[in-house]
Amino acid sequence: MAHRDDQRLDGGGVRHVVWDWNGTLFDDHVAVVAAINDALALLSLRPIDSNVYRTHFTRPVERFYEQVAGRPIAPGEWRTLDEAYHDSYHAWVERLELAPDAWAALAAAEAAGLTQSLLSMWRHQDLVALVERLGIGRFFLRVDGLRVPGGGGKTEHLVAHLAALEVDPSATLLVGDTLDDLAAAQAVGARCVLYDGGSHHRHALEATGVPVADTLTAALAAVKQL
Repeated sequence: MAHRDDQRLDGGGVRHVVWDWNGTLFDDHVAVVAAINDALALLSLRPIDSNVYRTHFTRPVERFYEQVAGRPIAPGEWRTLDEAYHDSYHAWVERLELAPDAWAALAAAEAAGLTQSLLSMWRHQDLVALVERLGIGRFFLRVDGLRVPGGGGKTEHLVAHLAALEVDPSATLLVGDTLDDLAAAQAVGARCVLYDGGSHHRHALEATGVPVADTLTAALAAVKQL
């Protein structure tokens, strides 16, 4: 994939931005916590609040559920939790919106000459339909979600995503809201800015040493810190 030498953001060598979806471009924290609680209720487990979610969220997601449940989660229980979560979350989707400055950030990246793509751990068919409904599909060279059930890490999906795009990881910026996003970026040699979108406490994000942004447009500006 050819790129002009002047298509750099603040001289940082970044030519492509991979956006995370849930908790980053898509403002869905309230729905995520509500759906988790609906899933936990099926197993007669206690509900959690946003603070507990931020404290314990991790991938693989099975480990997260074990932490909040305080006990191991059997394979059959995991399938029940996963299905219940997605059913509940899906019921929220029509009420949710993009992050406040998502449009501005996508437009800013485009104006800077950067190519963009979207990589999510949400179900692919639902993701694509929602992206098109929200009218932002034109910004992305590629949109990838999960095509098989799972709650594992993002690294292998990022590897496949960048390979399909033929994008150099060293010229790529990943903007996401989780420590798993950072782990994936570091694994492939991409840069990363963490957006404070609600998946972790701010101090946990800052402890990583990478830039942490309060807004998506600030995340793009933070590239110069890298």
